[in-house]
Amino acid sequence: MAQFSATTESTAVVAAERKKIWDVLTDPVLLPQLTPLLTRIDTDGDLWRWHMVRIAALGVSIIPAFTEKMVFDEGRRIDYTHEPPKGEHERAGADGWYLLEDVDGGTKLSIKLTLHVELPLPKAASPAVTKVMHATMGRTGDKFAANLLDHLGVPH
Repeated sequence: MAQFSATTESTAVVAAERKKIWDVLTDPVLLPQLTPLLTRIDTDGDLWRWHMVRIAALGVSIIPAFTEKMVFDEGRRIDYTHEPPKGEHERAGADGWYLLEDVDGGTKLSIKLTLHVELPLPKAASPAVTKVMHATMGRTGDKFAANLLDHLGVPH
């Protein structure tokens, strides 16, 4: 098994109140409805287990599920770090943050996400795997952004 990772960062001004965006980002029932590839989130306090759909690429198919320790700075920032349950090994995980700031016209929403995944591929496949990961993250992020704006009732 080799480990592969990809990171994405984005910032946008959303024409909505910070609290409305915060309420979406901290709702484990609503997030899977807005996020492509995400089927559900199970919560246990500050530990959230994210369940994804089957993802197939480069001849490999996986159904990622991973546990994240969520740290909430009320209304302002969410940090998440991969933290598998004691004694368990998860082959996928994420690390990153959301930052929400009041600005004229709405809320500046910044996101950083790094995904890690172990796959039964040689490390030499890294350029191809990383390319697929970046493309998938880009499409997923674009669709999540559109769904978020639709949910908030604000223009794209």
